[in-house]
Amino acid sequence: MNRAQAISNIQSQKSWDCLVIGGGATGLGIAIDGASRGYSTLLLEKYDFGKGTSSRSTKLIHGGIRYLQQGNIPLVLEALRERGLLCKNASHIVKPQPFILPVYKHWELYFYQIGLKIYDLLAGKHGLPPSKRLSKDETIQRLPTLNAKGLVGGILYYDSQFDDTRLAINLAQTIFEQGGTAINYAGVTSFIKEDNVIVGVQVHDSINRSDFEIKARSVINATGVFADSIRSLDDPNATPIISASQGIHIVLPKSYMPHGDALIIPKTSDGRVLFAIPWHDKVLAGTTDTPVKEIQIEPKALEEELGFLFNNLSAALNCPLDKKDILSVFTGLRPLVQNPKASSTSEISREHTILSSPSKLITIAGGKWTTYRKMAEDVVNYMERINNDTHRPCITENLSIHGNQQQPTSESKFSLYGSDAKAINTLIQEDTALSETISPNLPYTKSEVLWSIHNEMAETIEDILARRTRSLYLNANESLTCAKLIGNLMQQELGWSQVKKNLQIENYSILVKNYYSYNNSEKIQ
Repeated sequence: MNRAQAISNIQSQKSWDCLVIGGGATGLGIAIDGASRGYSTLLLEKYDFGKGTSSRSTKLIHGGIRYLQQGNIPLVLEALRERGLLCKNASHIVKPQPFILPVYKHWELYFYQIGLKIYDLLAGKHGLPPSKRLSKDETIQRLPTLNAKGLVGGILYYDSQFDDTRLAINLAQTIFEQGGTAINYAGVTSFIKEDNVIVGVQVHDSINRSDFEIKARSVINATGVFADSIRSLDDPNATPIISASQGIHIVLPKSYMPHGDALIIPKTSDGRVLFAIPWHDKVLAGTTDTPVKEIQIEPKALEEELGFLFNNLSAALNCPLDKKDILSVFTGLRPLVQNPKASSTSEISREHTILSSPSKLITIAGGKWTTYRKMAEDVVNYMERINNDTHRPCITENLSIHGNQQQPTSESKFSLYGSDAKAINTLIQEDTALSETISPNLPYTKSEVLWSIHNEMAETIEDILARRTRSLYLNANESLTCAKLIGNLMQQELGWSQVKKNLQIENYSILVKNYYSYNNSEKIQ
């Protein structure tokens, strides 16, 4: 997968059956579905694949314990089924993760155990290991940092964990394998219409600084929280449908959760579920639910959100949470569909909505990572119906995602790359210097950087440090020390000028401030 090839594909294709705007989970899934059914398919992403909400998740593929509490059984059933399919089709990335729910009242042991047994049963043949009750001693043994005051026991259950942008990149690669094309840094600036029907788009390529037009039979808006801005390009008077909600996460050292089990706090002061999850040898904790009016590509954590996480985690642990231990803070926006009856964004369903405009712009909104494949299937079916096309069956239930392999790779250091791990290891065999890590405090090697430049369409320092590796999310300050090294490697491989390299380093330095500026903040109360 490389950008030059994508541009060549675009230039050689006169018109596309299916043009998808948006390179997050939903858009990537739609492009795979369309291409795998035999439709000529192109995906355009204004920034980088997974740049927005799709890189800022809680890193869980799950049925939704909270939705079960709300009685939304159909959504739980759908999500559990999709969880099972992802465990099969992307087994190198999506893995079972044990969770422990601590219980402080005896009656709650029965309440939660019954609820989680129902959760197990709903998963059916797609189930993970069954839940079970733990004694107080067993709970403390597995979660030694847990606040044991008043603890009566716990419930062990399983969901799945993943690396969101690793999966996003593999989805982009799968588009190509299915005969489609995807390109980043290509934003839609306007629509081309004939008789008030959309027949194409005008595009700005921010890498090559060029503009061009692309013709298409169907255009699908899968831009998440930015869906209304695309809809307004089609119709300036379109009624907004997105109700954005902000969620933040903090990343902490492994010492806060040393044994590999995740902690779930089933009910916080605002009624949410809070997680603290082992992730890439660190602990990821979140999240919040704050309504926002201004939608930005780089949303910022609010002081009250940090205080909320800090206070709830501190209460759950026996070791005081030290704000100086926060390695990174990241913020994402949920693309919730407006519901005037909901009193808060946490009550708005994550189920997706599909609609079309008089000009035949198809828009999908809502949903979550777990159900991206089913959302994609629904959208392509919808596209067929409004075009009066003969239905072509969806095949993605059994379609392996790029990198998928059932047997673990022998190159365990690169296991997250799945079937690509061998090729990355070969780079090191050819040049042992590529085995060096980009930092003493980050696990990523120079070989991974080169691989992502040449095979994963990485175009900026941010692409490498935020999404091809997760350096920015694991240790924001440390990632900044790598910017010059990454810039030098990209200059060497991509032929950057000195001016471009320096600008890239400067841009990354500015970006990092959003992810660590709260580390030593005395304002966290």
